[in-house]
Amino acid sequence: MKKAILTCVCMFIASIVMAQVSKEEKQVLIDLYNATNGSEWKNQWNLEKPVETWYGITVESNEVTGINLLFNNLNGTLPTSLGKLKNLKKLELSFNLISGTIPAELGNLEKLEVLAINATALHGTIPESLGNLSNLKQLHLSSNQLSGTIPENLGNLKSIEVFNVFDNDLYGALPGELANCRNLKELMVAENNFNNPNDFSMILLSNSGAKIDLLEKSPYTESTHSIIAVERDESED
Repeated sequence: MKKAILTCVCMFIASIVMAQVSKEEKQVLIDLYNATNGSEWKNQWNLEKPVETWYGITVESNEVTGINLLFNNLNGTLPTSLGKLKNLKKLELSFNLISGTIPAELGNLEKLEVLAINATALHGTIPESLGNLSNLKQLHLSSNQLSGTIPENLGNLKSIEVFNVFDNDLYGALPGELANCRNLKELMVAENNFNNPNDFSMILLSNSGAKIDLLEKSPYTESTHSIIAVERDESED
């Protein structure tokens, strides 16, 4: 009897030790590796080792929850299969040689809290699907070559705290609903060609939940350029 119990315990422990990321999620990461010239990354992955040992990858309960490959010499385009990482909370790919467009499939990442792809060669428009990211707290898309207008449904990002599209080729109107997001702390939209930055700034200032400083431009200055609005730390006063 004792031997049988010991055997069961050993099998249970072995099953825990051998538990790992699913083949589907591992394949998504391999897709990213292959699509961005992984063999030339600054910190490469050993694809023969467990996913949780790969540089920049966070695994919780055998699920990929974080990708942080900042300054890692990624060179290529983003695979659409990234949208299959249903438990991903953070995607940080800034300061790499990423080209192409933002995959619309990123809008499937319902648990995503941070999306950061700053200072790359991304072009094209911002996908409307990003408006589906109900848990998104930080959106960083600065210093790319993005063009077009900001989709109106990005005003649905009710959890958003940081909205950063600084230094692109965006134009048109900033979504008014975005200014009414009660958690919004930082809005960085300068160096674009929005046509309503002044009106948008006044909405922010009238938002009783926001503590805003305006930098670079006064809300009363007529200009085709946008305004950076940031929260001031009162401890500095």
